[in-house]
Amino acid sequence: MHPKRTLLALAIAAFFCASAAASTELAQKNNCLACHGIDKKIVGPAFQDVATKYGGQKDAAATVAEHIRQGGVGRWGQVPMPPQAQLSDNDAKALANWILAGAK
Repeated sequence: MHPKRTLLALAIAAFFCASAAASTELAQKNNCLACHGIDKKIVGPAFQDVATKYGGQKDAAATVAEHIRQGGVGRWGQVPMPPQAQLSDNDAKALANWILAGAK
């Protein structure tokens, strides 16, 4: 492989690893993991279940980000999810994309 292509591939891999780590940190920082497990329901649905439900839908990331910021009740049962209005739009979108990617 050409050295420039190798560097580009490494840079892309580093970016995606950093994005995943940043989103994991965002989830921890904002106490998302207190109610949501990666692969199992706690109080709210598992992130992987959210990814299954919304994956492939048009504007899934925007929809999930909106649900994160606004909270709600009735999508997954009667336990309400409190709004996370303190999150910036960028952080909500980062979390939504991370969740839709299986929270990995």
